[in-house]
Amino acid sequence: MRKLLRVDITVPGGGETAELLEAWLAGRAAQGWEEAVLEDGETVRFRVHMEDAPPARAFAEEVAADWPDLPREVSTLEEEDWGAAWMAFFTPIEVGGVYEILPPWMADHDTGGKKPLLIEPKMAFGTGHHPTTALCLEAFAQAQTSGWLTPSMRFLDLGTGSGILGIGLCRLGLTGVGLDIDPQAVWCAADNLRLNGVEGAMSLAVGGVGSLAPDSRFEVVAANILAAPLMAMAKLLTRHVAQGGMLVLSGILETQANDVAAAYQATGLGQPVRRVSGEWASLSWQ
Repeated sequence: MRKLLRVDITVPGGGETAELLEAWLAGRAAQGWEEAVLEDGETVRFRVHMEDAPPARAFAEEVAADWPDLPREVSTLEEEDWGAAWMAFFTPIEVGGVYEILPPWMADHDTGGKKPLLIEPKMAFGTGHHPTTALCLEAFAQAQTSGWLTPSMRFLDLGTGSGILGIGLCRLGLTGVGLDIDPQAVWCAADNLRLNGVEGAMSLAVGGVGSLAPDSRFEVVAANILAAPLMAMAKLLTRHVAQGGMLVLSGILETQANDVAAAYQATGLGQPVRRVSGEWASLSWQ
């Protein structure tokens, strides 16, 4: 049976060190990680799952070398055990009065008219439990409820991860493209597209915003990444938003939201709508 490597990194007190570790993980664990605040209300635990293979072992060694002062634990577990743990954790989530996120084993669940999003909880970030994902879906739901979002629109889901944001837009009748720099994330997203029956509405590719044709435009652009890369790509990303389109950014700590907003306002955008959930924020322009 295939084994998974689990790497736990603990940041006592959280704060700036946790933010720096997030940025570090974004460049080395693009398939995503779990993040939890422990019982003391301050300590943050980052948990990464990877297939137990040389790249995973190399990642664990990098953690030890680059973060020698942080407590860490490396363990292995059977894939079956990891899946069973998800089955105990992954429960239906309602978002924005429009969506209900479900695991595959609850595909027959009555959503009461809400759009079902079936997400296989593999190792790609984005099951819908994290506020950064839910905040984006809430923005889509509000745009759809207001009548602004229409099936004729095209979207870009940058940093697609599990594909959940693109699938959410497909459920509203849109078509588009999902990009991720991590091949494993794209593989997971492809499985989820097939699971939801939307593989014909959304194409996938390995790459970042720089891989897009310079003249490509999308009515809806969503990027659930991290604050630092979002600020770095502000000029390039806004070029791909169609005139009068919608831009949704997430993966941003609330303390970082002003800086991210300023970077995009410097490109000519106005004041964004800010949504907050716990310590996380999303920014949207419509």
